[in-house]
Amino acid sequence: MIAWGLLIIRLVVGLTFAGHGAQKLFGWFGGPGLKGTAGWLGSMNVKPALPAAIITGLFELAGGLLFAAGVWTPVAAIMITLTMLGAIVTVHGKNGFWATANGFEYNLILIAVVVGVALTGPGAYHLF
Repeated sequence: MIAWGLLIIRLVVGLTFAGHGAQKLFGWFGGPGLKGTAGWLGSMNVKPALPAAIITGLFELAGGLLFAAGVWTPVAAIMITLTMLGAIVTVHGKNGFWATANGFEYNLILIAVVVGVALTGPGAYHLF
């Protein structure tokens, strides 16, 4: 049963992150694409905005796919954690803890989930 639980967590969290990365990089799923993501980051004084958009999108896409597959799970967790720490620093941290005030509550939960799975291991159902 633990293996199934880890699989569900990895698939939902990992594929959601991959989707967010695809939104940022390619404009898929109603996302802004690379130009829109760079513009949004630039509006928050993240410089240089285009490389930051590329790195953020790649970390979400690749980290999410690796996490979902259970491949290099610690590396995937680091990529996702760095992305969430960036979101806390640039967007959510100034708003306090609670998500209802656009705070960092949800980002922290996601960090806990990916780090917890990385420390536990991907479970029995993973690619090589």
